[in-house]
Amino acid sequence: MRGEMGHMQHRRETLTPAEIYARRRAELINQIGENDIVIVPTATEKPRNGDVIYQFRADSDFYYLSGFDEPEAVLVICPGRESGQYVLFCRERDPVREMWDGRRSGLEGAIARFGADDAFPIEDINDILPGMMEEKEKVFTTVGRYPEFDAQLLGWMKKIKEDTRRSTHAPYEFVDLNHILHEQRLIKRADEISLMRKAGRMTAAGHMRAMQVCKPGMYEYQIQAELECEFRKAGSQYNAYPSIVAGGENACILHYIENTDVLKDGDLLLIDAGAEYHCYASDISRTFPVNGKFTGEQRTLYEIVLAAQQSAFEKCAAGHGWNEHHDAAVRVIAQGLIDEGLLHGSLDEVLETQSYTQFYMHRTGHWLGMDVHDVGDYQVEGSWRELEPGMVFTVEPGIYVNPASGVDARWHHIGIRIEDNVLVRRDGFDNLTAAAPKSVDDIEALMAG
Repeated sequence: MRGEMGHMQHRRETLTPAEIYARRRAELINQIGENDIVIVPTATEKPRNGDVIYQFRADSDFYYLSGFDEPEAVLVICPGRESGQYVLFCRERDPVREMWDGRRSGLEGAIARFGADDAFPIEDINDILPGMMEEKEKVFTTVGRYPEFDAQLLGWMKKIKEDTRRSTHAPYEFVDLNHILHEQRLIKRADEISLMRKAGRMTAAGHMRAMQVCKPGMYEYQIQAELECEFRKAGSQYNAYPSIVAGGENACILHYIENTDVLKDGDLLLIDAGAEYHCYASDISRTFPVNGKFTGEQRTLYEIVLAAQQSAFEKCAAGHGWNEHHDAAVRVIAQGLIDEGLLHGSLDEVLETQSYTQFYMHRTGHWLGMDVHDVGDYQVEGSWRELEPGMVFTVEPGIYVNPASGVDARWHHIGIRIEDNVLVRRDGFDNLTAAAPKSVDDIEALMAG
């Protein structure tokens, strides 16, 4: 098995962005019928408060197929259409609005920059798209994600059915696009892996910066600022998700995002944070002592979690089942907790009763890609799916000790998670986030330096 740092070197053809997205659409077209149609809207802008809106981020499925990152757009793939099978509905150029809100690609840019065969104003979609749907067998779309758009689709279907003056028929069936497209997205291609490596490097730099500046008396949000500054300096426009910067007992809250408390001497700091780069996520967790030195109890539990991750890595090659790395991590954590007296009974008893879940209650990983909890089924026909080259997922075992667990107080409020991003290869795996230190010695040396 190849190690964390290695990766297979081989020649790859260089594609332009337009060619990359065209290939993705072609792969999707090969999975639908010649008389079907694909309709995918992007995300909608959301108000934050007053006249302020949240920063816009394109819908992942829409962006995966188009690379188009503006709001108010709909992608249509219509195989066999004489004037072009790939159509974008989008906003037109508007010098006044662009002066206030930023540049738009317009219809010309949709064709020239984003490879559309044809483009129409988004305002004209009610007049044009129903005609494109006529005589089609199936409509593939992201059913249920955007209820307002679903209502529009149903309205267009009704319009076609009520127009009895023409010898046309409405599509016979709506089909959820998710299964087909998400299986396609699950296997990352070379261009995607390159972006995820970049996201991993910038995220690792942020975690290293957090270790270097951390000291007792700082606030969690000050560490967050240092961390995310590194993301932005490296070119990340967004976080992949809200940063978790959890000192002391806050580390035992899995999705703690308040990040407002002071960091105390003698506590651990758990950071779970990732940069997003060109819509691809990274997701790293590191845990380190606020004062730069692990206590005996902290080090003991930390080494158990680190050993659990190493054991999980051994099950991350192609051909292993999805659940194997989780089972491997659980066995190491359970045995470690038994050895330290936090759990009682034999390993088999602890695993059977799942008593370990009071200290380790989450899964060991999840798919990673354009979404931090990325798309793709974990089971196929009722069985855990087999890992394949190109899959990317997190490996993130942890231990969290709350006072309610009833163990000796010297273990209380220790929360530890160690998380990396793994790319499956035919002969092993790559750790895309190995640049972030995680051994006790490396962490303490970095913080002392």
